[in-house]
Amino acid sequence: MPEVFVAGPASWNRLVSLDRLPEARPHTVFASGHRSALGGTSAGKALNLAALGARVTLRTVVGDDEAGRSIVGALDAPNVDLIAEVVPGASEQHLNLMSPDGGRVSIYLELPELAEPRHDDRALAALARADAAVIDLADSARPFLAAARAAGVPVWCDVHDYDGRSAYHQDFVDAADFLFLNDDGMPEPDLLAFLRTRPGTAVATRGARGAVAFAAGVRHEVAAVPVDRIVDTNGAGDAFFAGFLVAHLAGAGVPAALTAGAAQAARCLRSPNLAQRGARSAETG
Repeated sequence: MPEVFVAGPASWNRLVSLDRLPEARPHTVFASGHRSALGGTSAGKALNLAALGARVTLRTVVGDDEAGRSIVGALDAPNVDLIAEVVPGASEQHLNLMSPDGGRVSIYLELPELAEPRHDDRALAALARADAAVIDLADSARPFLAAARAAGVPVWCDVHDYDGRSAYHQDFVDAADFLFLNDDGMPEPDLLAFLRTRPGTAVATRGARGAVAFAAGVRHEVAAVPVDRIVDTNGAGDAFFAGFLVAHLAGAGVPAALTAGAAQAARCLRSPNLAQRGARSAETG
């Protein structure tokens, strides 16, 4: 069983389903459904990794509120060891507006206030024995970039819609042995040029167009797995990441790892949760 250390955000989200995303003008729309559920890129990665057979330590930050308790409860899953730093105030919370075609607008409602990013002995011990360190975009996770380097653990970073210039993302971009992003932040020619010049392995997910990767200067691509009915797009990118990582740790090359990532993303799209197993949500209407 591979061991993976994950550091980064977990949130408690309000998910609102709409027939289509609203236009930017004053008007009224009616939801076709709504619920509250676990969210956050690190929570999504942890649950998908665990569902695929990895033993995961997830280090995150929650507030001392009801949302924080819901996050901790939803992460009580097989093969997930949770290290949650509890801080005064609110947990991370989003309002996600979603449409049947996969469209999504995520509105940040709350963020936990962390006086100073830190790492504790239990988290450092889990990091040191891990086969891979997933360090997600968050100031609370940033100290683990150097810690993973010092421990000699390969660093995996997902910089989401990185535009090639953002100073906030740069530490993660520079530290990553395996870098993931999506195609939202750069035009296609710039994205491919960026991937091609990266050291190590770089992967870009492109939604319905699948994914493209460069490793040692060689380009690889995979098509998206067709999904007849998309239930929820939340966590699909994290599921892809997890599928690729677990396949890589099992000895797969880049083409096979891309295929595994695409398959896990499709499973996530068919599920109302961040992963098919291990996540729970509270229905509220």
